[in-house]
Amino acid sequence: REIMTIVFCLLVPVGESIARPHGCILPFLSGTRKFETMVMISRRSSITLTLLAMGLVGAEAADSDVAPFFGFMGAACALVFSCMGAAYGTAKSGVGVASMGVMRPELVMKSIVPVVMAGVLGIYGLVIAVIISTGIPDTGYCMFGGYAHLASGLSCGLAGLAAGMAIGIVGDAGVRANAQQPKLYVGMILILIFAEALALYGLIVGIILTVKASSGCAASASP
Repeated sequence: REIMTIVFCLLVPVGESIARPHGCILPFLSGTRKFETMVMISRRSSITLTLLAMGLVGAEAADSDVAPFFGFMGAACALVFSCMGAAYGTAKSGVGVASMGVMRPELVMKSIVPVVMAGVLGIYGLVIAVIISTGIPDTGYCMFGGYAHLASGLSCGLAGLAAGMAIGIVGDAGVRANAQQPKLYVGMILILIFAEALALYGLIVGIILTVKASSGCAASASP
């Protein structure tokens, strides 16, 4: 297993050398479509082999040493991805509000709804991150709990990211259209609500998975 790990780690610089514009391995393919395809494949293979090598190394450690890594990564993913969605939604819809406010300043406060709904996404990630962080004990943390917390963080974070992108795009186009046709306001709000519901789905599943993680670790600890 250690030999396989070393071999996988050595394949990473090989893949990067192929990816150079004037690579020492296949220089005659530089600039061609075939070369670009090989560059993409080599980079993906390098990442995959690196992750596999890390997994093999981590398999040598005890479960109690590896499990907290997955748990804390779940908390980080929940917060980071949700904030990425919130930031994108706020920036994208904010640009539309600012552009529309030049000609129709009386509609600025009425059109601030997409920005508020995008900001709520970060709160969802914060809630899950706090729940996961407080649910990781100092001792007796099992791999089941680590995987469950990682899945919880990813479900909430990625759902928030997707919702933020939807809110940003709809908010940008919606506030501009509402300035020209006020009857579109109710339709814009309904679309934003359904986009926000995507993040709410991830929050609900994340909470369920955190509860499952606690019960799973308690069951594994009992004889």
